[in-house]
Amino acid sequence: MNAAPVPILLTQRRYARVATPENPLVLESGQRLTDVTLCYEVFGRLNPAGDNAILVCHALTGDSHVAGRYRPDDPKPGWWDDAVGPGKALDTDRYCVICSNVLGGCQGSTGPSSVNPATGRPYGLDFPLVTVRDMVRAQARLLDLLGVRRLLAVIGGSLGAMQALEWAATYPDRMRGIIPIGGAGRFHPQGIAFNEVQRQAILNDPGFLGGQYYGTPGPVRGLATARMLGMITYRSDESMWTQFGRNPQGEANPLHQGFAVAYQVESYLHYQGRKLVERFDANSYLYLTRAMDLMDLGRGRGSYEEAHARIQARVLAVGIRSDLLFPTYLQRETVELVRASGGRAEYVEMDSPWGHDAFLVDFPLIEEPIRRFLQELEAEENA
Repeated sequence: MNAAPVPILLTQRRYARVATPENPLVLESGQRLTDVTLCYEVFGRLNPAGDNAILVCHALTGDSHVAGRYRPDDPKPGWWDDAVGPGKALDTDRYCVICSNVLGGCQGSTGPSSVNPATGRPYGLDFPLVTVRDMVRAQARLLDLLGVRRLLAVIGGSLGAMQALEWAATYPDRMRGIIPIGGAGRFHPQGIAFNEVQRQAILNDPGFLGGQYYGTPGPVRGLATARMLGMITYRSDESMWTQFGRNPQGEANPLHQGFAVAYQVESYLHYQGRKLVERFDANSYLYLTRAMDLMDLGRGRGSYEEAHARIQARVLAVGIRSDLLFPTYLQRETVELVRASGGRAEYVEMDSPWGHDAFLVDFPLIEEPIRRFLQELEAEENA
């Protein structure tokens, strides 16, 4: 007997204006944005009580297209199709799943490539620095517009995990639980160092033109190089051996290649660099990596430890055994700090060799713990 076909999850990009001249978004820096739009997508239906929503927060170069297709024949999958959809862990027959492109991004939300209403041209580096807290405050306005009374959960990996933790500290009574994956409430020094090298590759590209490169090719080489370094931090030595080893690229002997691409791993990095240049704005890359650096749950809250005492939501912190960018001690620390303040937190580790990217490529390893956690939150909400 043939299995029933898997239903196609269809979606569309939507837009919400979350700040106006009459209701500006005041940033942590004190600067104001008077015109802010967030691009978002919704999967499933919000129940009449407005409390079955799950907010998915994306990583650095992600967007609102977490799952589904824009049309039945669309070849472009969502970036987390393994997690979101009918019958999946984030079950769209059961929950209303919402994902928005972050403030400062370049996939439909207001960011440095947007038109500055004061000048009529793209902001470029005139765009103010934004923090993860600013991103979360903008998302909260979006959820107000959508009628979400209380979130069942906030979930995300990497920068998305930072957002989940910031949500729990900024709006402690607005969600039942959070699932930060491969992230932390503050970035560690090595992570900041990685980001700075990536930014310097962009800033020192002659095509950067002080950030006002719109209408020109822009800092193509700089952004591609930044992505190449970023990809190294997303992978592990173990996964590099598994996928590439020391295999040469093509038939040529690496001894005769000089400084041309000689190994498969080099070809992979160049390919990833080219791919990002085609879809991402270099200025957004600068702003979002700096937002990661600036992430500190304790800023303005007494201390890092005291900030975790604000968290009322249940926490399922997920670490990745082979993660170079967010080592597992960071997720364990989150659990310890929440528990120390009397909160409820548990730790799950992905036994994956794929490094930081494991939350995207190896989701089945954590599907059941996440499914269980969400069902327990739902039971508590309905008790």
